[in-house]
Amino acid sequence: MKPMLSRLPAIFLICAAVFAAPVLAADATVDARLKASGIPFEVDGDGDYKVTYSYKEDNRTQLVFVSGRTEQVGGFEVREVFSPAARVAADGIDGAKALALLAESRTKKIGGWELSGDVLYFVIKLPDTVDAAGLEAAMDIAAETADNKELELSGDKDDL
Repeated sequence: MKPMLSRLPAIFLICAAVFAAPVLAADATVDARLKASGIPFEVDGDGDYKVTYSYKEDNRTQLVFVSGRTEQVGGFEVREVFSPAARVAADGIDGAKALALLAESRTKKIGGWELSGDVLYFVIKLPDTVDAAGLEAAMDIAAETADNKELELSGDKDDL
């Protein structure tokens, strides 16, 4: 009878391979809506749809993401559209600016400012039943809002 210890390396390698594989949350319905609108995209490492907007007249670009997964909230299936606008430390977002962002969020009819780690995002949460045109409109709003805030907070930097 072979001791169990001789099998441990193989078991460990199998477990490591299973847990190391990236979990993509990409969703074919988002894929179809973006393709229906003719929007070029790529799927990032965690399954979100990444789109780069190009503002040629301003010589700027802006990233926008559509979440590759949805969340259930009160019987609604919700998907997020989000666009980075600033880095908290690098762009000097202090308490006063954070309060101003909260106040500004109150004035937005759709979307608001959120922090994730050291990044400020403009985030729109939509029912996942939104069609291709509605998804594209939300992406346009997120991109424009975030890029305008990036200009305001960081000057001419175009890092996001």
